[in-house]
Amino acid sequence: MALYSEKVMDHFRNPRNVGVIEDANGIGEVGNAKCGDIMKMYLKIEDGIVKDVKFETFGCGSAIASSSMATELIMGQPVSEVRKLTNKAVAEALDGLPDYKMHCSVLAEEAIRSALEDYQKRTGEIIE
Repeated sequence: MALYSEKVMDHFRNPRNVGVIEDANGIGEVGNAKCGDIMKMYLKIEDGIVKDVKFETFGCGSAIASSSMATELIMGQPVSEVRKLTNKAVAEALDGLPDYKMHCSVLAEEAIRSALEDYQKRTGEIIE
């Protein structure tokens, strides 16, 4: 059995939504001291909908794939739904991650939550 699914390899080799949003209204950055992975998520939210999302990730293939998949899962979604995204949903969308790489999907969830918290601070809007 292959260590990584085809989806993980695809998102690692061809990550979606990489980059910076200059006028982002929500930015979240998280890291894992154990493995050294760092993720930064940029959100552009308009009328309660994620209109754009980009990421920068310094880390392993699983971290890059998790970031990429997470951005695809939240693009175009209402912030109330984005708030519900879990690391398990990210891992499932990638057709699974090895147990010792699940922390990568956790980082993606945490980066998005951090960006949503930043959005709330900047705008004063409460996300239900």
